[in-house]
Amino acid sequence: MSSITCDLLVIGAGSGGLSVAAGASQMGADVVLLEGHKMGGDCLNYGCVPSKALLASGKAAHMQAHTQGFGVADQVPQADYAAAKDHVQAVIDTIAPVDSQERFEGFGVRVIREYGHFVSPTEVAAGPHRITARRVVIATGSSPLVPPIPGLDTVPYETNETLFELREKPEHLLIIGGGPIGMEMAQAHVRLGSKVTVIEGMKALGKDDPEAAALVLDHLRKDGVEIVEGAMVSRIGGQAGAIEVETRDGSRFHGTHLLMAVGRKANMGRLNLAAAGIETQGNGIKVDESLLTSNKKVYAIGDVAGGLQFTHVAGYHAGIIIRSALFGLPSKARTSHIPWATYTDPELAQVGLTEAQARDIYGVKLEVARFDYHHNDRAIAERKTRGFIKVMVFKGRPVGVTIAGHQAGELIGLWSMAIANRLKMGQIAAMVAPYPSIGEINKRAAGAYFSPRLFDSGFVKRAVRFVQRWIS
Repeated sequence: MSSITCDLLVIGAGSGGLSVAAGASQMGADVVLLEGHKMGGDCLNYGCVPSKALLASGKAAHMQAHTQGFGVADQVPQADYAAAKDHVQAVIDTIAPVDSQERFEGFGVRVIREYGHFVSPTEVAAGPHRITARRVVIATGSSPLVPPIPGLDTVPYETNETLFELREKPEHLLIIGGGPIGMEMAQAHVRLGSKVTVIEGMKALGKDDPEAAALVLDHLRKDGVEIVEGAMVSRIGGQAGAIEVETRDGSRFHGTHLLMAVGRKANMGRLNLAAAGIETQGNGIKVDESLLTSNKKVYAIGDVAGGLQFTHVAGYHAGIIIRSALFGLPSKARTSHIPWATYTDPELAQVGLTEAQARDIYGVKLEVARFDYHHNDRAIAERKTRGFIKVMVFKGRPVGVTIAGHQAGELIGLWSMAIANRLKMGQIAAMVAPYPSIGEINKRAAGAYFSPRLFDSGFVKRAVRFVQRWIS
């Protein structure tokens, strides 16, 4: 067994781990990166990238069938499911070099293609190597959660880790789980010609603002997705091509394929955390505000840290680690400015507090500014008028923003910056957006906050009349 010493050991080559490894190595640290599976992790190979590529195929098919309003005759789309999967793979292949072993070795990172596990508080074994590092970063991500539903082990089923390898279009796809993954894949498949039924034990998109979720779900139902809520699955049976899902109320749903999309679990099983004195809690490794574990030489970032499970959170965590582990500077992770988006059509995006959360905290002092898409000229021109933005404001500063509509995932970034930097609504209102653009919606939301103050204020009107008397 070979012995290796380094400044920083990164376990996991997903988004967060790669960001830490690249940044630390280019800043002069001696870095070792462990990856026992695919470079790029879940996001590149099974998550964000392939799902958005498949959604793009579905969107193209849907647009072909809905062009009459633009003066172009509707066409019945001839969707080729296998060719759509070729598109998905081509997108992955295009991005893969950015996450490749060769690229990171070019940065000076020593990449070892083995899984790692702790053998002591200061040592990690990986294949024939034993590694001692000044600091360790655990960035092992998460995997699909597959609950122990009676009968599930007797039928074939897909998760996000296998779905994109499927080449034959599902005739009728049953999806258990109405969260973002379930709803995105439901829309992609129904637009590519599958029949789709989503079975959700609680509320579909239940973690999002109810008004925004309702708008998105209405669109999906109009696309043809059957969404069954409040349906807890009690049993699964059948065989390949003929799967039956039974719920507690006795309802039965039949389909040809089954996708499990009920959530994620942190990848901790291989790590032997007990040997390093690392504590866990809930669905992840226990960390403090600096992302340090109970072993003060070890950090955990991204999904495995048990918080918000988004690729961009892992990237944000990487910046925290660079500051702390490399420069010894205090750095704490926050969540108030972290946005997220569900990339259905229309999209749903959120940053900070929802309206309900903000009202619970701020009560009657909370103000909600709202602007609807149907007042935006670009949205009218592109027939994307269903949607809204609402901004939760306390003492002149946004504390949360919900957007449901066209390009919501693009619009939300501005509000993340605003919350991160404690900007006031006046600074958003001072922005100039090009006309006509969807981006004007953000500025108009700020205008909606100030309009009552300017146009409904007796003081402002009296002041204007007074000034007008004295100027020539």
